[in-house]
Amino acid sequence: MNQLKELFKLLSNLIWGTPEFFPFMVMLLLITGFIVTIRTRLIQFSQFIHAWKVMFGLYDDPNDPGDITHFQAISAALSATVGIGNIAGVATAIHYGGPGALFWMWVTALLGMSLKFAEATLAMKYRKINPDGSASGGPMYYIEKGLGKNFKWMAMLFALMCIISSFGTGNTIQAFTVADQFRADLGIPTWITGLITASTVGLVIIGGIKRIGKVASLLMPGMCSLYILAGITVLLLNYKSLPYCFFQIFSSAFSSKAEIGGFAGSTFVFMLMWGVKRGLFSNEAGQGSAPIAHAAARTTEPIREGIVAMLGPFIDTILVCSVTGLVIISTGVWYQKKAEVVLANAQADIKIVSHDTKIISNGVIDGKILADTTISVSKGIPVGGIKFIRNHSFVENVRIIVNKKPYTGKIYISSAGIMHPIETKGTVYLSGLMMQNGSPLTSWAFRKGLSKFGDWGGYLVTIAVFLFAVSTAISWSYYGDRATEYLFGGKAIPYYKWTYVILHFIGATVSLEVVWYFGDVAMGLMAIPNLITLIILSGRVNRLAREYTSKTHLTYKEKLELQSRG
Repeated sequence: MNQLKELFKLLSNLIWGTPEFFPFMVMLLLITGFIVTIRTRLIQFSQFIHAWKVMFGLYDDPNDPGDITHFQAISAALSATVGIGNIAGVATAIHYGGPGALFWMWVTALLGMSLKFAEATLAMKYRKINPDGSASGGPMYYIEKGLGKNFKWMAMLFALMCIISSFGTGNTIQAFTVADQFRADLGIPTWITGLITASTVGLVIIGGIKRIGKVASLLMPGMCSLYILAGITVLLLNYKSLPYCFFQIFSSAFSSKAEIGGFAGSTFVFMLMWGVKRGLFSNEAGQGSAPIAHAAARTTEPIREGIVAMLGPFIDTILVCSVTGLVIISTGVWYQKKAEVVLANAQADIKIVSHDTKIISNGVIDGKILADTTISVSKGIPVGGIKFIRNHSFVENVRIIVNKKPYTGKIYISSAGIMHPIETKGTVYLSGLMMQNGSPLTSWAFRKGLSKFGDWGGYLVTIAVFLFAVSTAISWSYYGDRATEYLFGGKAIPYYKWTYVILHFIGATVSLEVVWYFGDVAMGLMAIPNLITLIILSGRVNRLAREYTSKTHLTYKEKLELQSRG
């Protein structure tokens, strides 16, 4: 598992960049978003109001070709995007990059609105209506049809990366985060949570896009409203800290951030990378996933669905991610250590290091990581100056617990950081003050922010994590489904779905870093051919947009009234 993690980490660094590697994907995403925004004449601002009217069905014609309504299409797309990225992804970006990372998530969202517009427009323009009346579309189709058959290899590359990304970004990461959250808050073993969520996902995805659209249109509005309402409540209770929050966000957006408490610190490039990377993971703009769902919308106007699609990054990042980020920053938990967290070592990404180890910056460890060795423990306290690291900071007040008691004896440490007592049987637990990351950090922020009302704030995040993750996994299965059909034909879809469900269960039981690195690699490789295509076809999108905006558009009700008058 360690070797697998290092491989995915290297690939992720090459694609996304680090302080040592050029941030290739970050720059490609920002440049593409800027080009499309200029070429579409700031479409995300000029058609913003019209987009809401279209989304709520004012222009829906039941006789138009397609599978689902505009609202169901964006619900399916949003149920895939409004997910773990909004809870765990924002927390991870702030943990690594500091408050300034939220600013770059906002920038990614504004540019991403034009990218989503272009993606969905092209998906509708070049979609395929199947003999049974269902629709198939997405980047694999507009790459092949828009760029020509000489680029079919690039369409096939996208489809392959889409399948892989559906297993990572849309599936295993979702499963892991739910399992991690349920273990942290409720003490439920990860395999039990994985079994429950995998079964739930499997039952829904068998029904295809129509069932997915119906489930998404029911889940998405309710879960978003509940989460945003809880977040706004926290911000109202902490309203005095909001000016300081925005000062932190904007002041650190263009400068490096020094270490604060246990925070790893970041350079400007590091913070920019995490803000853009988690922004893309959250709203998926430019990745090419959402247009697969939007291609199933019931309409004859490609631009109309593109306009609806551009609301996705606004709702996902400007609204939901901002709530998460502001709650984390306003409560101060992003640089604090949580008191007496108790974790089973196999589930906690724990590193055991020598006494002279230091954390330089960005979580870089300077010192000896102990592995395949034995340490002595006396009344729960490691002997010989051994230190423990979790989430890139030192654990304070360390206590080793076995069978619910402070342990005395010897403990064997494996190369994966997993510990086993030698003289007795039982699971080794680590207790102490620890930095938090991912969904447990967000859960802590909500619990602390809503502490006046009891301890239910954290459980609300647990519920949101479950709903967000399951809805995301359900919708992402459709993306992989369409890519599988494109590459291998309809007969391969059942095999894809079974693999998807099995990997969902496996994802619940592996470590956080392996899952996130895998998701980052797949997401980057999926986005590259799509972004290149959007740059090439941006002029075509602009012409379609100008034709649409130059015409007068009647709502469906106005059309019926006009027809009734003869």
